[in-house]
Amino acid sequence: MTRRIVIMGVSGCGKSSVGAALAGRLGIPYRDGDDLHPAANVDRMRAGIALTDADRWPWLDRVAQVLAEEAPVIVGCSALRRVYRDRIRAGAGGPVRFVHLAGSRAVIAARMAARTGHYMPLALLDSQFATLEPPGAEEAVTVDIDRPLGLLVRDILESLDGGGR
Repeated sequence: MTRRIVIMGVSGCGKSSVGAALAGRLGIPYRDGDDLHPAANVDRMRAGIALTDADRWPWLDRVAQVLAEEAPVIVGCSALRRVYRDRIRAGAGGPVRFVHLAGSRAVIAARMAARTGHYMPLALLDSQFATLEPPGAEEAVTVDIDRPLGLLVRDILESLDGGGR
């Protein structure tokens, strides 16, 4: 089966780090969903304005397009709501595995405060958590991010190869 994996979760949860490490282990490309946003979305977030569903649809369609055209591939995408994940699945051209990086607000806020050069301000973290509809076990593999990267990737690989959704 062609792998189409979405690393999901709120901003600052580690999608880029985990996605790149997982891609290295699987030998497939990683695409950062931040790079797929329309410029207007980046400008809104940089200004501290939370995205609406209308803002997100073109971005989610682009994520689905990458999954359809570039598989095997891993994409980092917040995919915060079930309807967003459904839209990605509908356009992906095949099965999609979601990996939800879950963590406490405190852990994620500390990570966001420590990073530099990213357009997403810490001020929008609460809007991310308010929007998040955590996926159930039938929809995604969920891992706790408050562990070393190597352990996270190992657990994700075991879950994906073990047949978990």
